[in-house]
Amino acid sequence: MYRTLAAVLLCTLAIALPASARDVPGGLTAQLDAQLQANRERYGIAGQAVLVAHNGQVLYQGASGERDPATHAPATVDTIFAAQSMAKLLTSTLVMQLVDQGKVDLDVPASRYVPDLPPAWETIHVRDFLNHSSGIGEYYDRVDNRWISKGYTGVAPDLAAALKVAGSAPMQFTTGSRVQYTQANYLVLTALLEAYYRKPFPAIARERILQPLKMPSTSWGAASVPTQRAAVPYIGKDGQLQPANEDPWPDYGWGHADLQTTVGDMNRFLQALATGRLVRTSTLERLWQPQKLTGGGSNFFSTGWDTIRSDGYTQVGHDGGTRVRARLAYKGTLASGYWVFVYLTNGSARNVWSSTLVESTMAVAAPQEFPHAVLSERLIGYALDESTDATQAVRSWLRDSNGVPAGELERAINADGYAIRESLGARKALKVFTLNTELYPESANAWDSLAECHAALGEKETADRLYAKSKALAKPSP
Repeated sequence: MYRTLAAVLLCTLAIALPASARDVPGGLTAQLDAQLQANRERYGIAGQAVLVAHNGQVLYQGASGERDPATHAPATVDTIFAAQSMAKLLTSTLVMQLVDQGKVDLDVPASRYVPDLPPAWETIHVRDFLNHSSGIGEYYDRVDNRWISKGYTGVAPDLAAALKVAGSAPMQFTTGSRVQYTQANYLVLTALLEAYYRKPFPAIARERILQPLKMPSTSWGAASVPTQRAAVPYIGKDGQLQPANEDPWPDYGWGHADLQTTVGDMNRFLQALATGRLVRTSTLERLWQPQKLTGGGSNFFSTGWDTIRSDGYTQVGHDGGTRVRARLAYKGTLASGYWVFVYLTNGSARNVWSSTLVESTMAVAAPQEFPHAVLSERLIGYALDESTDATQAVRSWLRDSNGVPAGELERAINADGYAIRESLGARKALKVFTLNTELYPESANAWDSLAECHAALGEKETADRLYAKSKALAKPSP
């Protein structure tokens, strides 16, 4: 089966679709339907819905699988999925609106806008809360598979109490020096918005985003979703699907979690952002620039949106764990054109990372625009292809037509190897890491990654030999 799927998808990726989306490319629906089916079979996805759009035109909407495997109810494009942390995109947008209006400055302490913050937080800037670079602690721990706030039998009863719990924890690191994804950061932003508007967070989001954009299928909490449209969350354990049985988040946490939505509603949201209906595009382009960390390097969050710069595109979005992801991609400016990708699932047996799923649709919809996504999909197919001539075929493709700049190829192959190891296992990833050492035999990093993969398989003797080779290559010449 894998060999057949790989052959179909390699043919699909060989078709160079036009970058312009004024007319939906012929065959794209069939190609993306095939990609969704391949993803479902590879990763054991329960149910899924996907949307791809370019410059405001929807090129594809599709769904497959079951919104609830227990009852075999099918997933459709109107199925409402638990999008969890994609809620942060709404919160970030509401803050960006205030920045756009000159009402909030990201580079001043949040305590200017939020009363009664813990004393240790009084000098932390708004930007650091948005970008998870604040260094603050969390407001709950995971105890016996439940969320428990210190001093309570469950999570803290209200927003003030939750902030107090987080504030009693020691700072995790110096503000602005690194990144630690913490839900408590978005409690501060929820408090900021509620202090400014003097309304509960859900009312603010409805009035300023959901109602103007006509997003009727977006809400918070599983209890808000009609049973006949709800996708039941699943999780993978030992390669099998099982119900996730997740506790609901408290309503004061809806600024960071428990979003329920559809592919259509998320498309309306991203389209509105891309065209300046919610925040001026010039403001967005400025805010979607990387934050420089004092510990070195750049933050991968830009005003709370996870940000990738690849293939000449700025790609911004957010995930909801391994299940869902939304991504907006533009080159240079939003006015020069943009893509929207929304991929929602209710879980997979292999807990495949959502970026892998989004990139699979990017590879099919616009291979000339996103060669790194094509590389990722091609290497996944190679990892699953058991034919004897697979290595030569992929080597020829990498040499002649992969589209990734030569200076970026080794690193990209290595990163894809780790993604494959995470979703398909170390044995499948071994082929990709081995290929990288064959292509770059003088790379210490390539040999180190191969050694690490062997170690993960319990092959200590081979791993030790390869680690030694990596160290020898890493030594500077005398």
